[in-house]
Amino acid sequence: MSVIWYECKVKYRKTHETGESKITTETYLLDAISYTEAEARITEEMAAYTSEEFRITNIKVANLSEVHPFENSDRWFKAKISLISYDDESGKEKKSNLYMLIQANDVKEAYENTEQAMQGTTGDYTIPAITESPILDVFPYFTGEEEEAAPSVESTEVNEPEVEETEA
Repeated sequence: MSVIWYECKVKYRKTHETGESKITTETYLLDAISYTEAEARITEEMAAYTSEEFRITNIKVANLSEVHPFENSDRWFKAKISLISYDDESGKEKKSNLYMLIQANDVKEAYENTEQAMQGTTGDYTIPAITESPILDVFPYFTGEEEEAAPSVESTEVNEPEVEETEA
């Protein structure tokens, strides 16, 4: 089942480093199965994030096929990827676009991280655009089962059948 990403805009009073308190609207991304679940999840996430009253001003389906977080990066960039295929009938090149959210510190690093995310791709592609996204944070869905690692082959015990020795 593919993941549906939702962009959620939340308006709340935020205290800045200067001590000044201002009402701001910020964008967050999360995956959910429906708008209702997206609203419930962003409400839960924001309740943990701020003690102030907040209002969800917008929820929309994000046009993203993949999200790639990278460690030691603090901003999100939207990368446009053009997949190139060839139409055998017309003999022409055909492009289809997809969008990925890439975490990086600047545009150059976002380009490099996009190339890294596309390493396993066997087809031809270009990266025609990378723009900074207004998204502040991404909240992927975790069931809690992700932390329970499957046992490795080395740690799995194989029970050999017991052989009883009998005297002849």
